Parts: sequence; C-alpha cells; structure tokens
Amino acid sequence: MEAETLKRQFLEYIEIERGRAIKTIENYDRYLTRFFTRMDIKSIADISEERVREFRQWLNRQPGVENTMKRRTQNYYMIALRAFLKFARKRGLSCLSPERIELAKLPERELDLITPVELDRLLKSADGATERDRRDKAILEMLFSTGLRVSELCALDTDIDLSQDALSIRGKGDKVRVVFLSDAAKHAVTQYLAIRKDMEDALFVNIRTSAHAPSRLVPRSVERIIKQRAVAAGITRKVTPHVLRHSFATDLLTNGADIRSVQQLLGHASINTTQIYTHITDARLREIHKKYHSRKRSS
Repeated sequence: MEAETLKRQFLEYIEIERGRAIKTIENYDRYLTRFFTRMDIKSIADISEERVREFRQWLNRQPGVENTMKRRTQNYYMIALRAFLKFARKRGLSCLSPERIELAKLPERELDLITPVELDRLLKSADGATERDRRDKAILEMLFSTGLRVSELCALDTDIDLSQDALSIRGKGDKVRVVFLSDAAKHAVTQYLAIRKDMEDALFVNIRTSAHAPSRLVPRSVERIIKQRAVAAGITRKVTPHVLRHSFATDLLTNGADIRSVQQLLGHASINTTQIYTHITDARLREIHKKYHSRKRSS
C-alpha cells in the first residue's frame, strides 16, 4: 500500500478515533513526512530496520542546541513511526514490527526549580495596584495554585466561578480534569477583574493601549510576563510558567501528597511522566527513615 495514502488514513484515525490534539497530529505528520522523504519511502513495504537505522543516524547528525539533535526529539520521530506501523498492522498489512524500533535511552530529566524564598519574592513582585500588576499577580497565583499548563491558563475565560474552590479544565489530549484554587488565587483574580473595564471573554488579556484593544494573552506573552517579574524579583535563574508548575508539584510532595494524586492534579496521562518528581519523595522518605529508624543498637 502507498505510504502517503496510509499516512493520511493514520492521521485521520488518531484525530477522530483516538482524539489526539491537532498539534500532535501536525507533529506526527511532520515526523513521518520527513522520514518518507529522506529514506525514499513509497510503500509500507519499504520500511525496513536498515532504513530506520540509517534515518536515526541522519537525525543524530542534525545540528541542535547541543551540537546534535536532542535524543528526546529523535525519540519523537520513532514514537510516531511506531504508532504508524502499529496502525498498519491493525489494518492487516504486512510491515516491520513496531516492537523492532527501540527508543534511545535518555538521561534522567532535571527539574528547573526555584527556592521557596525566590517563589515568595516572585509572587510579591506584582503587589502593586495597577491593572498590569493585578493581572500579573493573578497569573502568578493561578499558576502556582493550580499547576496549570500555560496553554490551559490562556484558555480560561472570565466566567469561572470564584465562589467554588475547583474548576474543570480541558487540557492536553482534550482530557478534562479538576484543578483547585487557593484563597490567594481567588483573591488575586477577583482584584484583577474588579479593575478590568473591557468586555473580552478571556480571563487574561493584554493591557489596553490607544493603539491596541485588549485581546487574549497567548503562551509566549505569559512567558515574557513571568520572565520580567522574575527579573524584578532579583531571580537570576531562568523562570518560566513551567517552573511554577514544577513548584506546584514539589510543594504538594514535600507536604505529604502521594505521587498518584500529583499525577492527577498535573493531568499526566502516565505515572512515568510524574516520576521526575520522585527525588522529592525520596528525600522525604530519607527524613522519615532517620526519624523513625534511629534506635541505636548495642554491640
């Protein structure tokens, strides 16, 4: 069967039947197209272990931030190809087994974190009374209170019910989860909405100027806001919306939350993704061991 025809059917399948996000579909399309083009794949029968190996070597030699393309990025190509081959097999087509494609081993992921003192300074960096201050304060408190992804934060509208402690979020993979609001977050959002004069539906908008009307903030804008507030707070390390998401998770774990609960609150599909925080639980277990297993044995 022609590879391009099967690819189109595969992309339709993951969109309609698997409910994958549009961004995921676009990425899979790009990864597969690059593989087909580079290795001259015309039909499903052309996909062999040798061609996959050659393609992986080619990927590994592509320029990147660290001289070559990151292994994590290379794995994205292989994940897309495995899913494609799995679909082909499900259709009864004879092709390379997806199990023959192994992913490259990755070094343990390191978390970008700020200290509790730095977090406190960051949150206080927007304690002013201007519309910009109140907006930025609400953004900071919401990110730390809920662990929202920046895209999820930008999608919020002004109709959220602040009388409740929770709200439903449609997140990655179009999955719905519940996030919880702290009193500080609810207060910050209330203060921000009280000063707003526009009629935009979006909860977070750019500051109105004579040249531009208010419009919904996009993730890149929120990233710039966080960066500016971090500089104002005297924090020298890089601070992003995702750093606040990490701070949310580590705050929960250091205060006794279990890893499964944190997985649900973050909206991770797999517990493996949440495992990057296990060093937090490991440190807590070490403290518990010292506290409760400190009996001295007589020789």
